[in-house]
Amino acid sequence: MTDSRDDDRTIRLAEHLAFSRSFQPLFNEGMALVDETAVYLDGDGRKDAKDLSKATATLYAAESMRLTTRLMQVASWLLLQRAANQGDMSRAQVEAEKVKVRLEGLGSAKDSPQYPELPEDFRSLVERAQKLERRIAMLDREIYGAAVESEGESPNPVGQQIDLLKTAFHS
Repeated sequence: MTDSRDDDRTIRLAEHLAFSRSFQPLFNEGMALVDETAVYLDGDGRKDAKDLSKATATLYAAESMRLTTRLMQVASWLLLQRAANQGDMSRAQVEAEKVKVRLEGLGSAKDSPQYPELPEDFRSLVERAQKLERRIAMLDREIYGAAVESEGESPNPVGQQIDLLKTAFHS
């Protein structure tokens, strides 16, 4: 039997990371990936997409949407953690806001036969974003615990996407 006082003194390394100066490299990595992706999609990505077959171009468009949505969610989480780290928000405020952030909720087109035909730079961005999202999702679960869904209620993927758009456009 453990003493509840021991639980209060337990140091959670993930929480320590997210609320300490060692969080800055993760924040920088995430924001750099957001910037790099935006530059690619607005520049070379547009050029690269013009050379794709119709089926691959359709996949590129869908995967681009998933990529930008994934990175938007990652950036939202990172910004919330930074606000808490800098004392701009309390942990309770962060927890209330982070329910709008969806990590690991998007699929991937990696199993598609056209996926290998996507530009290499684009695939690299997709894969790096997925890895970063997984790292942040693990950190999130460690800090805030696993999300608990209501019994008998299954997630609504369309509703989740609408929520993402509302979050993106602050409506």
